Amino acid sequence: MTFVRLTFVLLIGRAVIPAQGIQPADLWKQPVPGADRKLAYGQDALQFGELRLPKTKGPRPVVILVHGGCFMDRLPRRDPRDTALDPLRPLAAALTEAGAATWNLEYRRFGNPGGGWPGSFLDLAAGTDFLRTIARANRLDLHRVVLVGHSSGGMLVYWLAARPKLPRSSPLYSKNPLPVKAFVNVDAPPDLAAAQPLERKFCPVPGISEFMGGTAIERPERYAATSAISLLPIGVPQTIVAGGLLKGSYDLVSSYEASATSKGDSVTVVNLEGAGHFDMLAPGSQYGKPLIEAILALLK
Repeated sequence: MTFVRLTFVLLIGRAVIPAQGIQPADLWKQPVPGADRKLAYGQDALQFGELRLPKTKGPRPVVILVHGGCFMDRLPRRDPRDTALDPLRPLAAALTEAGAATWNLEYRRFGNPGGGWPGSFLDLAAGTDFLRTIARANRLDLHRVVLVGHSSGGMLVYWLAARPKLPRSSPLYSKNPLPVKAFVNVDAPPDLAAAQPLERKFCPVPGISEFMGGTAIERPERYAATSAISLLPIGVPQTIVAGGLLKGSYDLVSSYEASATSKGDSVTVVNLEGAGHFDMLAPGSQYGKPLIEAILALLK
């Protein structure tokens, strides 16, 4: 059982890009190298991923990126790119430059036909398992796969890592799911069920209950199949990177930590004091470097 807490207090003057107050548009407007390949893992227009490959010959470790957006296809008065994979492109490009292949996943969300329960979970599972299809041609090392999810995507990576535990009777069951080496939750409450009563604190819409088709009281079986605490022990190293969204909600992190470590899971908390919710997604900011370092360390 391992529990580590790291705190980074960083100086604003050291930043290349001013971090405090970064918004999704600041990220998707950044010029970054395009993906090497845009590949469909299903038939729907949103069932695709962007694959970026480092210059190394391989075998290449892989980072699977799962974006957030309050589980919604779009938010009121916001550009639809804010809740899509677009804001994760700078992080994907930076990780690829550092030597990791990146697979930035798009998936259906609430508001998209077929999105929410169970379609979004099935999309993410299919997109993850699709790496087996493309591994040989792109020299991917499937023994070194790390999941990284931001915001609502951070809640979803717990389920992706724990899929091997699902019984055959589960509507989310898939045969022989791709195992992962570790995962990183970037600034999200760890547990869906625990966060659902507080969902309006984190989002301008009741994103969790709409995504799940009801509250944790109304749909207990759905939350039991997807909430992190219900799936413990997950059995792989876990890192929680805490920024602006988790500020004032550390009790949710502490509750999960206690449950996870009591079951034997390894949990590391990286507390980025002063960071906003999106600041660490800008690789050139003072908060981007600790996130990239944390991810790369898990690939070794």
